[in-house]
Amino acid sequence: MKKTFNLLAVFFCIALLFNCKNDEKKKTEFTEKENWVKLFNGKDLNNWTIKIKGHPLGENHKNTFIVENEVLKVNYKEYDSFNNAFGHIYYNKAFSNYKFRMQYRFTGNQLKDGAGWATRNSGVMIHCEDPKNIGLNQDFPVSIEVQLLGGLDTGERPTGNLCTPGTHVEMNGELFTPHCVNSSSKTFNGNQWVNLEIEVRNDSIIKHFINGENVLTYTKPQIGGAVDYNEDFWKNKAGTPLKKGFISLQSESHPVEFKNIEILELQQ
Repeated sequence: MKKTFNLLAVFFCIALLFNCKNDEKKKTEFTEKENWVKLFNGKDLNNWTIKIKGHPLGENHKNTFIVENEVLKVNYKEYDSFNNAFGHIYYNKAFSNYKFRMQYRFTGNQLKDGAGWATRNSGVMIHCEDPKNIGLNQDFPVSIEVQLLGGLDTGERPTGNLCTPGTHVEMNGELFTPHCVNSSSKTFNGNQWVNLEIEVRNDSIIKHFINGENVLTYTKPQIGGAVDYNEDFWKNKAGTPLKKGFISLQSESHPVEFKNIEILELQQ
């Protein structure tokens, strides 16, 4: 009886040790999976590069992008008119497999000569072409755009949509070639902060989340469709999978703010 008890005690200790190691392993894996990194430090625009249409790479025309109170703001206080000065601010590193998250909100009024469609309109461009290759008068980078829209106080206007400057994707197993498609999100009126998260898995699948809800999913991002610069170059690459690229935030004539900009790189 004593021997049996001793054997049981040994087995119990071994099992306990094994479970502890497994728990520690799970804890380590969880920690690694949640190793979010700040892309925006809340103080300045270090590690970001600006490109505004009609102006050279790196020139922050009329202080379009500023930092105030730990918020990255698209600012038009020095503008008399927009004059189609579409802008983007790029993080200085390309990514392939990751989760990206931030908060955004629209504020103030649109510049008087901004396009109607650009009212309370911005976006996060993912899988962007290298900003060093952007033409002086190029409107948008070849990229996948996670379109951000604010409500207009009447009717429905979902956010976290998809637009495709110089790209295509697949939806429901078929090539999707229209320029934009709406998500299933609700409408956000006023100047409330909205939580955005994007999950990007190389050239396989991309998911959009608004306030924690999956509002759009698509697959196989690739080169394709109309571009406004370097047309022959991109035409020859049509159908090429988009496996990685830069991340940029837009300025499209309406003031908008971004904060808590973070990334979690994932294993392929």
